[in-house]
Amino acid sequence: MNYELFIAKRIIAAKQYKSSISSPIIKIAIIAIAIGMVIMMIAISTGVGLQQKIREKLSGFNGHIQITNFDNNNSEITLNPVSIKQDFYPKFNNVSGIKNVQVFGTKAGIIRTETDFEGIIFKGVSSDYDWTFFKEYLIEGELPNYTNEVSFDVLISSEISKRLNIKLGNEFNILFVKDDPSKAPWLRVVKVVGIYNSGFQDFDENFVIADIKHIQKMNNWNEDEVGGFEVFITDFDAIDEKSQEVYEQTASTLNSQSIIEKYPAIFEWIGLFDTNIYIIIAIMILVAGINMITALLVLILERTQMVGILKALGSNNISIRKVFLYNAGYLILRGLFWGNLIGLTVLLLQKYLGLVTLNPETYYVKTVPIYLDFGYILLLNIGTLLLCLLMLIIPSIVVSKISPSKSIKFE
Repeated sequence: MNYELFIAKRIIAAKQYKSSISSPIIKIAIIAIAIGMVIMMIAISTGVGLQQKIREKLSGFNGHIQITNFDNNNSEITLNPVSIKQDFYPKFNNVSGIKNVQVFGTKAGIIRTETDFEGIIFKGVSSDYDWTFFKEYLIEGELPNYTNEVSFDVLISSEISKRLNIKLGNEFNILFVKDDPSKAPWLRVVKVVGIYNSGFQDFDENFVIADIKHIQKMNNWNEDEVGGFEVFITDFDAIDEKSQEVYEQTASTLNSQSIIEKYPAIFEWIGLFDTNIYIIIAIMILVAGINMITALLVLILERTQMVGILKALGSNNISIRKVFLYNAGYLILRGLFWGNLIGLTVLLLQKYLGLVTLNPETYYVKTVPIYLDFGYILLLNIGTLLLCLLMLIIPSIVVSKISPSKSIKFE
């Protein structure tokens, strides 16, 4: 039988243990661990959640990787057409981990109503378009259905709907300037069949989703010519590797660009979240460890007589240190239990009720997104327990300084 664990259990169960001088210090240590656990869970869940949401929205509008012509065009507008007669379309068989390849084309336009006008990006898509992203953020109407026939149905954002007072089912005019400014602009009368709200204001206030056939006709492209291709991959963490593979598997006249390369400032910004998370975890574990060191030292000093008796009975320093480390481990587990309970409650409330809001102009989301994965929660608990115990090994050496002859008192 593990007698060190047996003695530790007896100490924990003792009534005088709960009313001893060390009791307030022990409670403070447990509270510190619980609070630290809550803060670490919130930091990871919100940091990773925000990263994922921003990546999801960027890829929803752009795909993970875009394939276009090699040119000096750095705008959102596609100028030179690409033939759809490519080896990688409609299936990218030469690169693994590719989920979908879809065509697109963009053109600058101006929405004109009776009272207002505003510039927009007219994004054309085809029947191969994956509507999963817009399906999640659709708030009114339905998604367009583009087939072989030219469709005048469009999808607009709630931002454009509010600013220009365009409602579901309304028709409105979009003007497109021709290459020759002296000629009258192209006019398209389109109908709103759906309204979305992604919360990503930079895109919501600009993009109108429509049938790519309009762009093909206005740009004098053939039916087999498009602005480019959007490639979706199954694992975002492998985007750099897949982007390079896609580049190597496309023609020399084509360029591939990942959304990380297209929006480097945004990804550099959200990359800082990882640093913040690491700093918060380090600080919280350090604070919890220091509190536990204090509690352990008080426990040992409070039971010097017991330590002396155990030594007199033949126990060595390592065995006695194990007794107090088991005791400390129990306290850490109590703190972790309450920290997990409170942390999960807070995170679930935020996930399903969205109690804490953010400014979408700054953070690209309206509410704090939550990422929940029991894998990282388990690792966080194990890591906290082990690191705290490791920090307690050195302070527990004080046991070896206690002399049986001085600590044992007889009445």
